[in-house]
Amino acid sequence: MRSVSSRSPNQLASLSAILIVKNEGSQIAECVETLRFCDEIVVVDNNSTDQTVENARKLGCKVIVTTDWPGFGLQKQRALDNASGEWILSIDADERVTAELQAELIAAISSNAHQGYKIKRKSQFLGKWMRFGGWYPDYVLRLARRESCRFDPTPVHEKLIVDGSIGTLKHHFLHYSYRSISDVLSKQKRYALANAGKIREKKGSRASILKAVLRSAWTFLRLYVIQLGLLDGRHGFISATFKSQEVFWKYVATEFEPNDRL
Repeated sequence: MRSVSSRSPNQLASLSAILIVKNEGSQIAECVETLRFCDEIVVVDNNSTDQTVENARKLGCKVIVTTDWPGFGLQKQRALDNASGEWILSIDADERVTAELQAELIAAISSNAHQGYKIKRKSQFLGKWMRFGGWYPDYVLRLARRESCRFDPTPVHEKLIVDGSIGTLKHHFLHYSYRSISDVLSKQKRYALANAGKIREKKGSRASILKAVLRSAWTFLRLYVIQLGLLDGRHGFISATFKSQEVFWKYVATEFEPNDRL
């Protein structure tokens, strides 16, 4: 990685990769190795107890350690604020940049056609590359000119907001998501409670059990039948079930979970 300040005026605009992490010591190296084309890699760690920080520093990343957790949106904004590149690439530790995507990212920055770009994700669920049930193409806005973007402050399912035109790239991230059932269950709980907090804060009211059942049933029908999750076999069924349960617990939590737990 070359420092941003070392670039000459006629070189390609500089690019900073930004990540927020916690206890990702086992896979951060694989992610970082696909980001070597970037000028800098900014890692904001949330008080990891494993080798994440040590490994990131050994890999040459710019590491910032935080002890509080403000939510995904504000934590990613911290990473953005510490980036110095003209462009930023927001990526998660369980994602990888392919050689084809790398070439397209460089071309997009060089073209200067848009202020931001959406990128597809090809996701792996319990060891299977998923094609249906809402998994693919799963466009996410991740590449943007730094001075034209910011993250919304939402605690979960945060979004990158770009002021200006947005293009779409053809190639995808590889996303190694939900590697085990324990991973599925832990994320289900975390996302359900975080989204319950968003619902309660936004609407100022609590949902009924009936609403939880209906929303859950609709989620399963939409993912498994309408979006053809059934074509992904048993993985499609498990995925649709897990997502529908997450929706159920999200709405139930708005009624039963204490405020200080959301």
